[in-house]
Amino acid sequence: MTHVTEAELLQHVPGELFINGKWVPAADLATLTVHDPATGKVIKTIADAGVADGAAALDAAVAAQAGWAATPPRVRGEILRRAFDLLQERKHEFALLMTIEMGKPLAEAYGEVAYGGEFLRWFSEEAVRITGRYGTNPEGSGRMIVSQHPVGPCFLITPWNFPLAMATRKIAPALAAGCTVVIKPAELTPLTTLFFVRLLEEVGLPAGVVNVITTSSSAAVSGPIIADPRLRKLSFTGSTPVGQRLIQQSAQGVLRTSMELGGNAPFVVFEDADLDKAVAGAIAAKFRNVGQACTAANRFIVHRSIADEFARRITRKVAGFTVGRGTEEGVTIGPLINQAAIEKADTLVQDALGRGATLLTGGSAIAGPGTFYQPTVISGVQPGSDILRDEIFGPVLAISSFDDEDDAVRLANDTEYGLVGYVFTRDLARGHRMIERLHTGMMGLNVGVLSNAAAPFGGVKQSGLGREGGLEGIHEYLSTKYTLLPDPFLD
Repeated sequence: MTHVTEAELLQHVPGELFINGKWVPAADLATLTVHDPATGKVIKTIADAGVADGAAALDAAVAAQAGWAATPPRVRGEILRRAFDLLQERKHEFALLMTIEMGKPLAEAYGEVAYGGEFLRWFSEEAVRITGRYGTNPEGSGRMIVSQHPVGPCFLITPWNFPLAMATRKIAPALAAGCTVVIKPAELTPLTTLFFVRLLEEVGLPAGVVNVITTSSSAAVSGPIIADPRLRKLSFTGSTPVGQRLIQQSAQGVLRTSMELGGNAPFVVFEDADLDKAVAGAIAAKFRNVGQACTAANRFIVHRSIADEFARRITRKVAGFTVGRGTEEGVTIGPLINQAAIEKADTLVQDALGRGATLLTGGSAIAGPGTFYQPTVISGVQPGSDILRDEIFGPVLAISSFDDEDDAVRLANDTEYGLVGYVFTRDLARGHRMIERLHTGMMGLNVGVLSNAAAPFGGVKQSGLGREGGLEGIHEYLSTKYTLLPDPFLD
């Protein structure tokens, strides 16, 4: 299907729920529509799950849990590896599907296929490396065994902005650890998850191990699943307010939780930075995925002595972007996900301009069809501007300035979020100080993109709990058991 048309591809994407190894309609036959944000047109009508469907999906996951946990790690890993291999064969279809339903340029969609696939390969290898330990207790009276066990059925809630990678980043470690799952993709971009789970079906995943529910009633369907005492793990990627509510709901059952929440990433450029590299890093950190990424740089904090030159170089690059539907050749900026995203970006820009910032390029929505916003650069952003506090989630680059290192640190840390920060400097000692001083879970030092399946992804403060990816990622789905045995040499 290398040269598949959009119509042909959409015919191959399931439109039903996947429960206990079967594609089924919603119990009440309800449906929801998925739209192309670049055109506003309906691209597919799919099943709209209700509370009964959520219960059925959890029933299936619970029933399959014991068998999947007992499946040899090598077998679990080989299923994930076959999924990785098949995903590479079908990268064209997956990339095109993401561009259609989410809007990102096709070249970036291919990048997401590569990134998302790496979680399958990484955790296929980690499945056979789950370890424990054995040793004599300090008193010498017994032997200690520390073992790792799957936590049990998991509920995974994914966002709309990276519809493949967010699914594989959660599903892969869960399956590698021996957990069954119910996954609920975002209402705005559910098709990629459905298409991916069909791929898992093809590589031999047993019935009930992965179940998919698509719904327009997220809170109503998710609530009973989270409240069910058989559920043992909740993993969510999305906004901080929603994550806070889910943590409250999870407290009743004392669920294991992983929360990858909002961000407000600082991008600090010191006076000694390589400006060419800083500009390239800024473009990558800000405009990847049309700025719709939790890792997107939100506040560009540039030393006062180079702020004007940095702004000049950035503006020249941004003014040359090509806006359009992501499937069109040469497009570098696609649509925002919906009208609400346009309104949010524009409100933040207008607030900053009203407080004294200067518009260098862009600064307004683009007439439809589709939900497009001009790639924008503003400089001289003043303290108190909303754009310094609120996550933009759009193609808007906002520059403010600082005078010294302490000033930069203060501005960078002046947020309740702490997901990622970016620092550009030639001074290695300063770079190490910034690692220590920035209150973030991740940091890019002279790089603008840092996500990697082999690295732990996650934040501090109100950016979340837990880590996804890396050696740490599989432990989010394992519980530790300690067993004491009597000394075998004592009577």
